Amino acid sequence: MLDAIGKYVGGKVVTTLCVIAAAGAGIWFWRHPEDLRALWYVARQALVWIGFAAALPWTSALFIRRVLAYESNTAGYVLLGAYGALDVLAALWLAGWRVSGALSWMVLLLGFVAAGAYNFVVCESLARHADR
Repeated sequence: MLDAIGKYVGGKVVTTLCVIAAAGAGIWFWRHPEDLRALWYVARQALVWIGFAAALPWTSALFIRRVLAYESNTAGYVLLGAYGALDVLAALWLAGWRVSGALSWMVLLLGFVAAGAYNFVVCESLARHADR
């Protein structure tokens, strides 16, 4: 019974906080439309980079058998390193070759780590299916 009351009250509190935050954001962007344009620009650039980083490792389906033919981990490291370098270059190019602020660098580094893990998982999956 106490759990149900806690969930009900907690749900109402979270809903209230979300409504207040949405109203505050709406008022802020109404008074500062240049910030809204900047936000959409950054969101658009981020989505372009995410699409690029998501599609990039799937290109290895075209030549994964040749990489596996080397029977060396070095070939896999080179492939993953090339994908990582392309991810970094694409992100910096989309950012206009300049990134300022610690938060921006933290977000970029987190994106690079996530892209690297994704590249590894996709290439590993393609390699497993290429052996069949």
